[in-house]
Amino acid sequence: MSDSTAIERYLEDFTVGQTFRTRDRQITAEEIKRFAADFDPQPFHLDEALAEDSIFKGLAASGWHTAALTMKLLVESDFVPAGGMIGLGFEGRWPKPVRPGDTLHVESEVVNIRRSSSNPLRGVMTVRATTLNQNGEAVQLSTFNLIVPCRS
Repeated sequence: MSDSTAIERYLEDFTVGQTFRTRDRQITAEEIKRFAADFDPQPFHLDEALAEDSIFKGLAASGWHTAALTMKLLVESDFVPAGGMIGLGFEGRWPKPVRPGDTLHVESEVVNIRRSSSNPLRGVMTVRATTLNQNGEAVQLSTFNLIVPCRS
């Protein structure tokens, strides 16, 4: 749930170049395994010993877990489009695995804003988000296209 002190923003309230930073969140081995068991049950996400013999050389979070954590951090931040984060599309990649004990945060930037040509009550905003670990290393690079309502 979003911070109740955060202000909902309409399309007109955002500007290209505007940036946001989320809080930090530490990741545990238990939650990596729990997510993997439910959604991506591969050995390198579930078992430390088997993960040692994988390309990851140790337990690693699923990329989809990283994407879900990114979304949670964004939703809980002061980046609050009116009506919620309604996605039109997502592109992402995972340049480095998330490990147990990593502390993540997300830095995002508004890179494009345009009013809808088919519906004057909303627009589309493109946001580039980088999820970083405690060492400043990118663990997810993503671009979101969001539907954002207009004020008028």
